[in-house]
Amino acid sequence: MITIDQVRHFKFPKGAEVRPLKPEELVHINKELKRVLSEIYSKGKLTAQYAPSGSEQFADPADRASSEEVNSVVFRLRDREHKMIRKIKGALSRMENGEYGICEECGEYIAPARLLARPVTSYCLTCKTEQEVEEKLRQDS
Repeated sequence: MITIDQVRHFKFPKGAEVRPLKPEELVHINKELKRVLSEIYSKGKLTAQYAPSGSEQFADPADRASSEEVNSVVFRLRDREHKMIRKIKGALSRMENGEYGICEECGEYIAPARLLARPVTSYCLTCKTEQEVEEKLRQDS
């Protein structure tokens, strides 16, 4: 089993260069976040069309079960959309405040490769790994 101390002392591969983002990288990520946000809002309108009205009456229990399953999927999708919207808005806010690309936990720069792969992240790879290990240890105990 991995411990927190092992994670803290792990040396990540050299390819994960840690430095401030270049202005063109920041512009690229900003545009991508805004594009994804717009896409989520567009899909959200579509998802809302399938939301239950609450007035459905079903004589057949199978129809009711099917409807409840669809409703469950729609609610999960909308929940994911809302979570992603919050993350994107948080990232855009950090950009405006000049805090984007700085780990909220340790204050170090987040590797540009990580930000390009996961633009909504607010943690460097080490701190995020520590969080995940701590969470796994809590679940296992």
